Amino acid sequence: MTWPGIWGWTSSLLAFIKTQLVILLLRVLSAGPIPRHIAFEMDGNRRFARLTGRHAVEGHSDGFHTLKQILEICLRLDIRCVTVYAFAIENFNRPPDEVDALMKLAEERLVEIAQNGALLSQYGVRLNVLGHRELLPIHVQAAIDKAEGMTRQNNRAILNVCAPYASRHEMTLAVQSVVQQALDKENFDSSLITEQTIEDNLMTSLGGSPPLDIFIRTSGVKRLSGFLQWQCCENTQIHMVDTYWPEFGLWDFVPILLDYQRKVWARSSS
Repeated sequence: MTWPGIWGWTSSLLAFIKTQLVILLLRVLSAGPIPRHIAFEMDGNRRFARLTGRHAVEGHSDGFHTLKQILEICLRLDIRCVTVYAFAIENFNRPPDEVDALMKLAEERLVEIAQNGALLSQYGVRLNVLGHRELLPIHVQAAIDKAEGMTRQNNRAILNVCAPYASRHEMTLAVQSVVQQALDKENFDSSLITEQTIEDNLMTSLGGSPPLDIFIRTSGVKRLSGFLQWQCCENTQIHMVDTYWPEFGLWDFVPILLDYQRKVWARSSS
């Protein structure tokens, strides 16, 4: 066998071994308690692009590939719901060319992952796009409607893509809905306006999401920045990791899952 042939055979063998180790690791993890709902604040795409000498949109494209990889890990572990922060309302203040590129990327990628045979279809995932959708260009709104329609019958898991989103906007809409529901009663009853009824009217709740178990923000920034501020309750485990989102992978994720399992076991034994 020639050296190129030996090298190719060795590379294939190493890839096979790596795949089998990942499968084994996921099986071990799935034997413990598994979170129902994980949120990712996918931060650091632009900084990663600058670090590697490329345009911001290339960092966002890399971030989409990372999302697919992490989402597949979550689905293999039978995590019921994944929520990601894709675009903040405030992001419209970014340079117009970057915003336009992000809108084009969103239009292409949402349909790509939802189409028949793609990731969401394979795992039976329903797509919910949460946020102030009226702010988006018409062609992006049409792509969202198409992607959501492709997955409407899926019921194994949920992917919430928050875009364009802000917690204040979500909470304001929830309060308005609850107040309107109370006003619609024959006799106005202010007791209907409670923390629980507001929570029931949040975008995540209306989409069928369970309570948030784990919140992860990448890139080393240590704040929520308007993402799921209501949902991050006392039982949510919050992790701020230094890795930029395009570089976030299994070996960043595993310690977080193990920490979750350790704390669940500790609570159950106390």
